Amino acid sequence: MSVAVLLLLLALLEVESRCFFNRTEEYCVCYNLTQESVSSIIQCLAASVVEFRGGELERYIDFPITDLDASTTEMLGSLVIRKIIFADLLVPEILLARVLRFFSYTHVQELVFQSCIFEGRGNWDEMAGQDLPILSLHFHNVTSAPLTGHEQDFSSLSSWLETLQELAVTGSHVTSLPCDIGRVFGALRSLDMAQNSLGDESLMPAFCQGAFPQLQVLILQSNNLTSHHSVCESVRLLHELQHLDLSQNKLMADLSSSCQWPVALRIFNLSNTGLDKVLTPLPPHLEVLDMSCNHLHTVDISLGSLKKLFLSQNLLQAAPSIRNCPTLDTLHLNNNSIAELPWGEVKLLGRLQDVAAAGNPYHCSCSGAGGLQALAATGHLGQGWPQGYRCHSPPGYRGWLVRDVPVRVLQCNSAAVIAPVGIALALLALAGA
Repeated sequence: MSVAVLLLLLALLEVESRCFFNRTEEYCVCYNLTQESVSSIIQCLAASVVEFRGGELERYIDFPITDLDASTTEMLGSLVIRKIIFADLLVPEILLARVLRFFSYTHVQELVFQSCIFEGRGNWDEMAGQDLPILSLHFHNVTSAPLTGHEQDFSSLSSWLETLQELAVTGSHVTSLPCDIGRVFGALRSLDMAQNSLGDESLMPAFCQGAFPQLQVLILQSNNLTSHHSVCESVRLLHELQHLDLSQNKLMADLSSSCQWPVALRIFNLSNTGLDKVLTPLPPHLEVLDMSCNHLHTVDISLGSLKKLFLSQNLLQAAPSIRNCPTLDTLHLNNNSIAELPWGEVKLLGRLQDVAAAGNPYHCSCSGAGGLQALAATGHLGQGWPQGYRCHSPPGYRGWLVRDVPVRVLQCNSAAVIAPVGIALALLALAGA
């Protein structure tokens, strides 16, 4: 096996090591592979996923790397490996720049770096004009130099990066994403920047004019975002954006905001953002809205396209009206402060396919228990029924399962009984006259 292939497959520390191949899952993992034990990697050639874990690559920086001969390129082209994972590695960037182009001879579509440290500065000139089959690139918990100042490196990689479809840089203390870098990713569909240190002021340059023109999914979970207006202004140029995740940021509601979200937005995740009011205006064609784990006391939403609404773990004292959401099929209200489901809302909720309202302090009057029992009878009351539905009051029923509370029609729907009785009395009076 040539030195180039050895480097490509990351022969690592000088310690006892082995590769383990799970034939059922077509997954092979190699721990601290060395030059002496590299023969064990042969069993990984039949895997679709290969993981190299542990070690450092500095000892290979001075190895001569030249173009591969015909037999080696043929061997690489015959491999079935589609995904390679590098974990717990010290990676000299100059070495990575020299071996990355060898992936052009493979069918690897996904490249993942987990808990790696990138050091030094690579020379990426040799990648200019080079195409790679890799469509998905993931970095998690990695350490490297700031992206600012590396614009030229990304330019050299543009022939590949402009075809990349998925990019994830998570848990890596990223504070900024320069505008010129975003313009390189012309075909990117999904960008995951969760668990970083992006602030409001860094978003506008990141999503400047011409950056990420095809982006459909943007994950900004667990960053340092605070202003929903600033976020809205920053992403409004992402005309193809369909899914936006702002969860686990501490957003402040600006009720006077006039910013319009991208009209293509269909999925909006605002869970665990500390909001006590519904942000307005909402994207006009929204289909999925997640505002769970917040501090909402009331919710009044009117969206003709909304299909799924998640409001669990808030402070709601009443179920929101869904009269102005005619296409809604899913409503989650678990762990709020809802005491009863009014009869009018029960009838509306009965047309939904998935209703969940467990963990609320239910008042098991006839209407309180009867409404839930009627809803359960539709078969659409979701996971948690009946064990998650218990009475909080009156004292006589405290701790009971709502399902077990006796309900009588005369007590529950007095209007339905009083009206016919009234009519009957009126007829009797007329007959007597």
